Amino acid sequence: MIPKVMSWKKDRVAELTEILQQDGVIGIVDTTGVPATAMLGMRAELRSMMSLTMAKKTLFRLAWKNAGLDEQALETLMENAEQPVIVHSSNLSASQLFIELEKTRTGRSAKEGDVAPQDIVVEAGETDFAPGPIVGELSAVGIPAKIDKGKVMIQKTVTVVNQGDEIPGDLGLMLDKLGVKPIEIGIILCGAVEDGVLMPPDVLAIDTMALVAQAAANAISLAVNAGITNSGTIPLFIAQANARALALAGQLDSSALDEELSSMLGAATTVAAAAPAEAAPEEAAAEEEPEEEEEDAFDGLGDLFG
Repeated sequence: MIPKVMSWKKDRVAELTEILQQDGVIGIVDTTGVPATAMLGMRAELRSMMSLTMAKKTLFRLAWKNAGLDEQALETLMENAEQPVIVHSSNLSASQLFIELEKTRTGRSAKEGDVAPQDIVVEAGETDFAPGPIVGELSAVGIPAKIDKGKVMIQKTVTVVNQGDEIPGDLGLMLDKLGVKPIEIGIILCGAVEDGVLMPPDVLAIDTMALVAQAAANAISLAVNAGITNSGTIPLFIAQANARALALAGQLDSSALDEELSSMLGAATTVAAAAPAEAAPEEAAAEEEPEEEEEDAFDGLGDLFG
């Protein structure tokens, strides 16, 4: 007897298929560890930019296949997602989607059994605790503490849990008291598909500020080479003209120069002469080093032969 598929599953697959067939960017996010209340708040903030749809992996696979998408791409996207959710946006690029989802990252307190995503380090220094039993409690979980001038002080910086190790429950409670929230949660993008191209998170993690700065520098360089004058290029043209004037003045007889130009040329010559003078001691030191090494070597041979 062929098992009957529940109607709600068919409806859910049809709904997912419709989402996947829409224009725009499709991705898979992981929501592992995000509390329900936090998830509701995150979805509300993102609703105007994207949709988030939850379902079981089997239903995702059926809908993905029905939509005619690359099934291997889905497996790659879901590889690192314990609780996968489909994200779709029709007005953001894949990189913009990544940036918006990165803003949801936050820390939460560690619970017993949580695995440290990186080394958990407690820094030395003053705490907000009042003197009392807390000193012993800190020491009991591997955080050296003492009372100094009426304050509870952590004596030295210590790594209490190494990356990949489980966090003990009592240590998790103490870290929470210290304000350390080592477990990162959020709507984490596992990858996205845009125009049929699968893009993993490391490709989407673009430093937009660096790109803008590089583009601005390239634009200024192009404008200077093209002789375009504006507020950005005029200071460069003036500096360039000044340098050329000084270079030309250096080739003329001093009697042909006025007082201002002679002064500027003299200052430039002084600066140029100072640079090699400063480098000279370093070169001398570099030349002396081999001699010291040779002397050390002879000492070593002397030791060998008595």
